[in-house]
Amino acid sequence: MHYAIVSETYPPDINGVALTVQDLERGLRARGHAVDVVRPRCPGDGAPATHELLTRGAALPGYAGLRFGLPAAARLRRHWQRQRPDAVYIATEGPLGWSALRAARALGIPAATGFHTRFDQYVVDYGAAWLQRPAMRWMRHFHNGADATLVPTHELQDALARGGFARPTLLSRAVDTERFDPSRRSPTLRAAWGVDDDGLAVVHVGRIASEKNLALVVRAFRALQRERPGARMVWIGDGPQRAALAAEHPDFVFSGMRRGDDLAQHVASGDLFLFPSLSETFGNVTLEAMASGVATVAFNYGAAREHLRHGLHGAAISAGDEDGFIGAACRIALEDDARREMGRRARAAVAPLRPASVAAEFDAILQRIGKHRETPHATSANALA
Repeated sequence: MHYAIVSETYPPDINGVALTVQDLERGLRARGHAVDVVRPRCPGDGAPATHELLTRGAALPGYAGLRFGLPAAARLRRHWQRQRPDAVYIATEGPLGWSALRAARALGIPAATGFHTRFDQYVVDYGAAWLQRPAMRWMRHFHNGADATLVPTHELQDALARGGFARPTLLSRAVDTERFDPSRRSPTLRAAWGVDDDGLAVVHVGRIASEKNLALVVRAFRALQRERPGARMVWIGDGPQRAALAAEHPDFVFSGMRRGDDLAQHVASGDLFLFPSLSETFGNVTLEAMASGVATVAFNYGAAREHLRHGLHGAAISAGDEDGFIGAACRIALEDDARREMGRRARAAVAPLRPASVAAEFDAILQRIGKHRETPHATSANALA
């Protein structure tokens, strides 16, 4: 089969969408398929690879280092007329994504979209709550133009169906358990953080930005620190709130952006992972922490709702219960043996979530929408004969 993937964010961008899209691409290739990638050109890009189509892009305001693609419908129609894919996956709802969907529909190419980002939540976090309903209408209109909208959780699938999305389709997420592994725990790194083997390193992984609800991490850490004064708070990632957070809390450790095995080492070297976000469609970092054997406190939402069992792997707190979140963080921080056992159980729980299984599921969905699209065409042809 020949597939095309369209995304406005892709490595070297470091974010959940970019890395998820790359994993899907690699999974399809491993299954023997040809995969073209359409993405915006980035500063420093050389000549594109034979499987890449690079389009014009622009910087994304407020997201340093990220870009969005400009419309390219005419170019995509010409490209896909010459090299027609059997199906297209459009991962993002930006201008490039919209134009890709229009081009696919004009050519009769089956298309699936991915629901990766809760823009309806982000506008609230950035002080524009009045845009929440228009944002949802905009997303619904976009995704309902596709043959399937791929979502990572049953919870989101049900919510979108209730919200008028026509074809929400579950595509599970996986985690690289060879990379994210407790064996990567590093005493040397912990020492650099100021934590010995019996100390407590509390970690947060992700973009340091207002939509991540990071004030709750600070409150939870300060509460548990009163019981464990030697605990350290380690931030893995970067973002617009980092400078202010560092200035206000000079005792915090900021590790910056980390990739690949280096990221895995940082995660595995933590003892407790705090993830307070309510704006994720999934939250890949939850699975990465669990795979790394790190007890996790999160709201019962996204990846935590699907995979984190309260009391077994950490704590899954009712959405919005900030006192419950803080209490769970303090309780787990004080119970060393129980916390380590939670990490071991968390690792075992996510071990079956293999990327190859997700790639097979993704492949099956793309083939299924292709067959569904062929049926009415065949019926019409027979009627005209």
